[in-house]
Amino acid sequence: MLAAMPDSAPSPLSAGGTSPRDGGDACPGTLRLHRADDGALARVRIPGGVLSADRADALLAVAGRFGDGELHLTSRGNVQLRGLDAECGGGPAELLGAAGLLPSAAHERARNIVASPLAGLDGSPSVGGWLSELDSLVCGSAAAAALSGRFLFALDSGRGDVDALGADVTLIAEGGDCLLRVGAADEVFRLPSADGPRAALLAAELFLRAARDSGAWRVKDLPDDVRTALVRAVGATAGPVVHRPRPRTAEAPAPGPVTAPDSSTPATTATTVTAISVGVPLGRLAPAQWRLLTETARRHGNELRLTPWRGIVVPGPFGPTGQSAQPGQPTQSGRAAEALDALAAAGLITGPDSPWTGVGACIGHPGCAKSLSDVRAEAGAAVGPVGRLPVYWSGCERRCGHPHGEWIDVVVTPEGHRISHVRGEHRDPRTVVRNDPAALASAVSEARA
Repeated sequence: MLAAMPDSAPSPLSAGGTSPRDGGDACPGTLRLHRADDGALARVRIPGGVLSADRADALLAVAGRFGDGELHLTSRGNVQLRGLDAECGGGPAELLGAAGLLPSAAHERARNIVASPLAGLDGSPSVGGWLSELDSLVCGSAAAAALSGRFLFALDSGRGDVDALGADVTLIAEGGDCLLRVGAADEVFRLPSADGPRAALLAAELFLRAARDSGAWRVKDLPDDVRTALVRAVGATAGPVVHRPRPRTAEAPAPGPVTAPDSSTPATTATTVTAISVGVPLGRLAPAQWRLLTETARRHGNELRLTPWRGIVVPGPFGPTGQSAQPGQPTQSGRAAEALDALAAAGLITGPDSPWTGVGACIGHPGCAKSLSDVRAEAGAAVGPVGRLPVYWSGCERRCGHPHGEWIDVVVTPEGHRISHVRGEHRDPRTVVRNDPAALASAVSEARA
């Protein structure tokens, strides 16, 4: 039955008519579901990846009532619910709306905002104010409803982590100011921090005007001359130009405790554990794992931050660090250690020595009809020593959800598994391994070293 349906179709709750470009934008949402081989799929936008414990409970309830019970993290810090019944109708959207996860039906696919997950936790400035204001501005803009589900905002605390993700509009914290980047341009515009969210929305609205003739979904898709004119138009309303090339590598938060200087003892070098960070193998969370994360958040900061690297940060406070046997080397607080031990026992990544560190994969077969293989099973079979570089397994050439920066690309083709080293837009010579699991695992391990 599902195979006969279009790849993406509006649910009964979908509001109003369709954008002129909607026919080509198949990005799913909570109102527009994607039909996959394992059932319908809903993608729930979580701006900045920030969830309260109550909203996390609501997501789990929807996954259990209408889907396969699992929650899948995306490369934009969102959540996908899979295995939804074709007859679920508007049930998921109703429950998500009641939990505050669907503030505007018209904008539900436009609320694509990633944010530095450690902002305000590791000594870098918080971007929470930007996040709340930008989300509100997007939902209040009639024009912004026409943004593609692929268009992306990024809010960077100055670490360069989400600035490296290739967003369409990026705000970067710098002192009391912010820098505004449009697309991948090396030139950014300096403006007061308080003006950042409104400037980001204006840049998105100017993009929509620039894209009318070409039908581009993202800034990088614009013709070169149109993209140049867009950057100039944004600059005319912003501040002075600053040369700031975009970082090449996006670094995920390291699994384990997150520390920052202890503000209660400013005259010392004491630190405190402000959060804990965990990785999620292949971004796939069973109900028990999600429930444990939610309960951990509720006991501490009542917040979860889903990262674009398919991990989760749980803000504390967790308390001051102790002192290890190595002079000058702090240890994690007792509460953080206890929480991390429980999460590790549940199968999550809590330290850099996990063989799953840096391993990612698309959903693969049998969930996706386009996939040529069960790449998640293959990735698991090939897991070995922790590699220097991340690796991503894709069941077809589309490479859905692949990382950015430098990584090892494993793609299933009719000829075999093609392995290449990706550095931004460049790829090193490729190796093809044919029908030999041991040789495949060895080749991937060697490429990551």
